[in-house]
Amino acid sequence: MCGRARCTLRADDIPRACHRNDGPVRTVHMDRYRPSYNVSPGHNFPVVRREDGGDGDGVVLHCMIWGLVPSFTKKTEKPDHYKMFNARSESIYEKASFRRLVPKSRCLVVVEGHSTLYLDFNSFSRFYEWKKDGPKKQPYYIHFKDGRPLVFAALYDSWENSEGEILSSFTILTSSSSSALRWLHDRMPVILGDKGSINTWLNCSSSSKFDDVLKPYEDPDLVWYPVTPAMGKSSFDGPECIKEIQMKSEGNNLISKFFSKKGIKEEQESTIEEKNSSAETFRTDPTKSLKRETDTEDNTAISSITDKGGQDSKSITIHSEDDATAKCQVKRDYEAFKAGLEPMTDNTVKQCSTPARKKGNVKSAGDKQPTLLSYFGKN
Repeated sequence: MCGRARCTLRADDIPRACHRNDGPVRTVHMDRYRPSYNVSPGHNFPVVRREDGGDGDGVVLHCMIWGLVPSFTKKTEKPDHYKMFNARSESIYEKASFRRLVPKSRCLVVVEGHSTLYLDFNSFSRFYEWKKDGPKKQPYYIHFKDGRPLVFAALYDSWENSEGEILSSFTILTSSSSSALRWLHDRMPVILGDKGSINTWLNCSSSSKFDDVLKPYEDPDLVWYPVTPAMGKSSFDGPECIKEIQMKSEGNNLISKFFSKKGIKEEQESTIEEKNSSAETFRTDPTKSLKRETDTEDNTAISSITDKGGQDSKSITIHSEDDATAKCQVKRDYEAFKAGLEPMTDNTVKQCSTPARKKGNVKSAGDKQPTLLSYFGKN
């Protein structure tokens, strides 16, 4: 398709781009022509056509509206220029809107990049095409490498509205895309790349020869680059329309995003599984969960003590031995005190020689130790 173009050529440069240098050129409504970096359907655009009923070299430079309005359209109907701004070259003999125009209503559309201050036009002739990537569309600027203008094959018609005003409009023919541009779009404008193809389309009376020019342009001299997506707005105009932009490496970004998201997702899933496992353990057996927490705290404490070094460990051991010695000394003092009050018996010796019972053992009545009350409270 071709839905945007750039035309800032001077009016007298347009026929020359179509190799019409010698014959007379008549102009029609060229006062409506406004050079633009972003021409869209519905705008006035200069085209080159033959004189009505003329067989000579004379041509007409006629400013028409881009977007065909067939002559049989109702006078009261509001024209929709986006409905037929392109026509498939393969079907122009089948549809009534185009079939009747092929014999005598063929024209040429010239698009370009910029014009110099001199009469020659070493300019870049270009059009825009959009690459669809999901919901996003990226426009590309397409032009000839050597700077010559692009000339498109087109058809035109005239329609009279209810007020008696004559409206002339045109449509650009398209073909299947060339092998070089197939990645961008499946359609492209019919480009007439040399003088011979331009003459065939404009002047030839035999429609059998049109098949030779209504085909994809396969020469390798078309080049392109990405431009701002703001081109999608018809109100956006000026040199910024053709400024090349830097494209991000979408492939690498997508791959890196994929793996980073995958890693985060795996980490989150692992954390969730661990929490669910702990909750399930506590629900089925709370003692295991508490024991696990206690073991963790004990291991942390032991690890902390070990990391302090051998000197700290030695100090801890000495303190433990001092505590044991002090306990034994108290026991000896008590035994000496007891021995001084009553004579030693086998039971007393047995008690002194028997180590202290564990806290967990339950003492029987016979094993009950005498208290100070038992010594001093008896008369």
